[in-house]
Amino acid sequence: MSMSFNQYMRDSIQPMRDDLTSIGFQELLTPEDVEAALPAAKGTSLVVVNSVCGCAAGQCRPGVAQALQNEILPDHLFTVFAGQEKDATAKAREYFAPYPPSSPSIALMKDGELIHFIERHGVEDRSAAEIAAELKEVFDRVCQ
Repeated sequence: MSMSFNQYMRDSIQPMRDDLTSIGFQELLTPEDVEAALPAAKGTSLVVVNSVCGCAAGQCRPGVAQALQNEILPDHLFTVFAGQEKDATAKAREYFAPYPPSSPSIALMKDGELIHFIERHGVEDRSAAEIAAELKEVFDRVCQ
């Protein structure tokens, strides 16, 4: 039996998607999804650019999950998947200027405007606990 490459990739990355969707993140799969969600979201939005890389698995997704144990949280949780929904990811990255494309990465937005951004280099050399601590501090300061 032959499986298509696209089906293989969808099956392979599903657990990586589930790491975020199982804790409340809404996937933005198309540029239209991004356009409907990010600029219109009132209040605060956490946007995670997901990735298949090891630092996404070992630090980013676990750090985000730990941060969501905080008492004060963003109003909205969104995610795009770099390398999978390329057009949606490119559209989301337009909102992260002046930062260059980076995955994984984590953005906190307020009323559609970027207010805090963690680039890949702020993920790959830190522990999940350190990422969570940074996010919790930002949530406490901004998400009230």
